[in-house]
Amino acid sequence: MSFTSRRTALAVFAAAALGLGGGVAASAVPTASAAPSAPETVALQASPGELWKRTELYFGTTKPGGGELTDAEFAAFTDKAVTPRFPDGFTELTGRGQWRGSDGVISRERSKVIVVVYPFTDRDANREIEEIRTDYKKAFAQESVLRTDSVEKVSF
Repeated sequence: MSFTSRRTALAVFAAAALGLGGGVAASAVPTASAAPSAPETVALQASPGELWKRTELYFGTTKPGGGELTDAEFAAFTDKAVTPRFPDGFTELTGRGQWRGSDGVISRERSKVIVVVYPFTDRDANREIEEIRTDYKKAFAQESVLRTDSVEKVSF
């Protein structure tokens, strides 16, 4: 393996370890300049797009007094709390998960995940995301709403 291909592999590994995603890692890899016949000289094309922020919010649906939040109740919540803050769009996913509450009890429940991508220039996004989390916890007596943030390369 040549020095260039080792450096390329190291750059890809570092990007992956930092959570920059495949598109970012591939676009950060330099194009090899050796003869086209050598296997390690295959040029990687930069993917289209630009860097944006990505936030995922994980909402548990078990109600503290028993029962489960319905799809209609969650849709009403997103209509009121998410859509006005992110009218350009978001994705809602349904899943099953588990978590350990502050009381030490492990709960398994249906969950909803909202995924929002937005440009770095959106100065209101962090505040709006925190408002969504606060609104959900208050409306449905939830202990927490998990938030994860990353950087993604997006193209529309």
